[in-house]
Amino acid sequence: MPNIKIGIVTVSDRAHSGEYKDLGGPAVMEELNSALTSPWEAVERVIPDDQDTIEKTLIELADVEGCSLVITTGGTGPAPRDVTPDATEIVTTRTLPGFGELMRKVSLEKVPTAILSRQMAAIRGKTLIINLPGKPSAIAECLGAVFPAIPDCVNLIGGGLLKTDPEIVKAFMPHE
Repeated sequence: MPNIKIGIVTVSDRAHSGEYKDLGGPAVMEELNSALTSPWEAVERVIPDDQDTIEKTLIELADVEGCSLVITTGGTGPAPRDVTPDATEIVTTRTLPGFGELMRKVSLEKVPTAILSRQMAAIRGKTLIINLPGKPSAIAECLGAVFPAIPDCVNLIGGGLLKTDPEIVKAFMPHE
């Protein structure tokens, strides 16, 4: 079974400039390492909060690198530089509103400001793109909530078969 490529994109001006250490990308990596049992390869990027750069990075990861899954962290809030969902919408063909709805629901159980978050998921070709918030605890909560649906979605769009450790993530795979 070939390795499935997974893009991990930290969107942060400060992490990109080296002003502070990237915590989002490593948090995503930790969740994936814990949940996945099938072979996979990380394709990591740390980029600024710039819509053009985000769009180009998502296109590169989907179309050139051949990532089946791309997970972004950061840039999902209401601030002027928070443009990750805007860039994602432009480069994808179909949105999956249920992902964002569930992630906000889970986050709202922790903090009332979660209503301001614009997490989302969408499809570009054979790539599922998921936008997560930047805080590591929110990454774990949101990814944990939607992970059971990720393997089936990636499989349905032709991105390959992701297997999970059922002790960590009980993936629902009705189309396997």
